[in-house]
Amino acid sequence: MKFGYWSPVFGSWLRNVDDDTTKCSWEYIKDLAINAENLGYDLTLVPELYLNDIKGHKAPVLDAWAIANALVAVTSRIEILAALRPQYHQVALTAKQITTIAEIANGRFSINMVSAWWEEEARQYGISFDGHDDRYTLTREYTEVLKGFWSQSPFSYDGKYFHFENSYNEPKPAKQPLIYAGGESEIGRAAITQFADKYLLHGGTLEEAREKIDDMKARREKAGLAPFAGFGMAVYMIVRDTEEEAQAELKRITTIKNYDDYANSYDDFTSNSNLNVEVSKEEYSVSNRGLRPRLIGTPEQVAKKIKEYEKAGVGLLIVQCANMKEELARIARNVFPLVKS
Repeated sequence: MKFGYWSPVFGSWLRNVDDDTTKCSWEYIKDLAINAENLGYDLTLVPELYLNDIKGHKAPVLDAWAIANALVAVTSRIEILAALRPQYHQVALTAKQITTIAEIANGRFSINMVSAWWEEEARQYGISFDGHDDRYTLTREYTEVLKGFWSQSPFSYDGKYFHFENSYNEPKPAKQPLIYAGGESEIGRAAITQFADKYLLHGGTLEEAREKIDDMKARREKAGLAPFAGFGMAVYMIVRDTEEEAQAELKRITTIKNYDDYANSYDDFTSNSNLNVEVSKEEYSVSNRGLRPRLIGTPEQVAKKIKEYEKAGVGLLIVQCANMKEELARIARNVFPLVKS
């Protein structure tokens, strides 16, 4: 099992708690990455939103790509996985940008391809927002164009959204960056089967994770494509000395402080996301259904459950927690040895 973590470009991951010391600042994110690398974390995912999904529209959020680029420069081993939403990045320029960052990173830079879900954010930033199925068609074409620019000269492409003829985009990356992606709808899974190297899951029960992994493996085989290079899952982890302490922390972070604001945000998310399971109000206390795997308890309890996910095919856990510096260290110190023993 490999372990990654989410870079806190929004600051706290907690919708209901105001005293989390996780900060929305470059200095905090930089120190977190350096510490995480030394603790043995393998990857950091840098999420991309221009409005703060956790604390509300007026709260700060840092630019994912500026952060990812800077993290490449201050780390030496950890993989930098930058989220990319096609609507917000001109594809030919982004192909060159990725190639350049990948060279700086010596192959440690990867892309998490996201179809986007937040219509209100797009409106505020003047970005067109297509329907769900069209967004996945755009994402598939966008990835095909990226890979074309990375491998062909001159490159030509004629699709629904993109047209290029005899285009040059040099240099080529020494090794094509890995493409991660996650999606649960039928069209999402069908598209990801074609273009992604690795499949990412929202947090889910053991049965849900097993179903998705088995389904994606079967789709890949049916398409006559090489197997996925791996499967990862988002998790929110709570590790304490006793189960009672862990459950008390769960109760603290899931107690809704302002129901009206919470309900509005919840409805905004669920109405624009075509998910195959219902997200409970409790699970919405953190992002990406991180509480659903219930990696909550003592180090021994959490490690035992992680091993069950590993048997189901999950090879990477991307961790959210609070307070992040302290909790990432606690997890590395107490859980890593039990999982890897």
